[in-house]
Amino acid sequence: MGITMTQTIENFLRYVKIDTGSMETSENTPSTAGQHKLAELLVKELIQLGAEEITYDRQHCYVYATIPAAPGCSKAPVLGFIAHMDTSPAVTGAEVRPRIVECYEGGDLLLNQAEGIVMRREEFPELTSYIGKDLIVTDGTTLLGADDKAGIAEIMAMAAYFAEHKEIMHGKIRIGFTPDEEIGRGADYFDIKTFGADFAYTVDGGALGELEYENFNAAGARLLVHGRNVHPGSAKGKMKNALLIAQEFHSLLPAEQNPMYTEGYEGFFHLDSMNGCVEEAGAVYIIRDHSRELFEQKKECFLECAKFLNKKYGEGTVTVDMRDSYYNMREVIEKHMHLIENAKQAMEELGIKSLVSPIRGGTDGARLSFMGLPCPNICTGGENYHSRYEYVCVQSMEKVTQLLILLAERYGIQDAVNNDKRNK
Repeated sequence: MGITMTQTIENFLRYVKIDTGSMETSENTPSTAGQHKLAELLVKELIQLGAEEITYDRQHCYVYATIPAAPGCSKAPVLGFIAHMDTSPAVTGAEVRPRIVECYEGGDLLLNQAEGIVMRREEFPELTSYIGKDLIVTDGTTLLGADDKAGIAEIMAMAAYFAEHKEIMHGKIRIGFTPDEEIGRGADYFDIKTFGADFAYTVDGGALGELEYENFNAAGARLLVHGRNVHPGSAKGKMKNALLIAQEFHSLLPAEQNPMYTEGYEGFFHLDSMNGCVEEAGAVYIIRDHSRELFEQKKECFLECAKFLNKKYGEGTVTVDMRDSYYNMREVIEKHMHLIENAKQAMEELGIKSLVSPIRGGTDGARLSFMGLPCPNICTGGENYHSRYEYVCVQSMEKVTQLLILLAERYGIQDAVNNDKRNK
């Protein structure tokens, strides 16, 4: 006996078939054409369910739409829900073949018999918490795309619910779908004015209950080392090996501040890539810390290492191009904690245990918060993002859809109560 397909799951299985992997080396927005294919489908579906104020930015691939306020709730805050259309370039998202494992019994999950790809419970111990649940998995050759097509599916199912239940009290709801979040460009062309929400949530978290309003302060740094190549037989006193100097630079950074050794609120220096030869070498780093003070100290440490090597090997040997990416949204959200309290209360009402934790990364919401749209992050129900072992729980996705509906209702009801008090 198969599971009953809800709107949320039908949406999700439809969306993951579209390859929307972003591409960091592209200078275009969106970075890949597949994102437009999903955007066009979403616009079509929004029209079909009766959404209003639908805007499709065809140049940059942003989609905005409105679910109108219910009667009596026109003065409620305009609440937004945002998800991103791209998937991580870390693993291919082409030809995704989702499969539903009904009533997971525990133990290892065979994803692909022909290629011997197995998701082992020993390596992914959180699987134990899903015994008896239905899981959507891949065939092990691609990622699934729950990050963030699960969020899109849940938002669209919420929109369909309100379109069918016009008697439910809620304020004006704004929906936003963005491109290229996975490569840090999701908010680049987001039109805050057009979106017009007072507050929003990105629906881009992981396991059911995740609620996040803290993230890393982040910077990217490109290191370039200029060497001098001469024949190794006569290199003494002449050669400057750029590869070795790049290695020396990395050795100067605090060894314990490596993502392999950090967790929670601990920041890090992450060497993301390195290439080159004796004549010239380059390295790409990301620098992260939740504390703005420690973040600034890390950036200064990075620059001091370059300064030391220039003193040792000659000015101009090492150059650094460093740019801030985003900041910790806690600075903004702390002024709007009703977003967190309402989410916690809605979760409690649905029997969901809220899991408030810092994001060891960033979301569109971090940048949007500093652009004037307070925007914490809530769960989608997915696990093992950016991986061939990615999966999502059917029951979790359905709960998240209910959570979005209840959040919209809470803000609408609060306005109705306030109106009633004013009328008295």
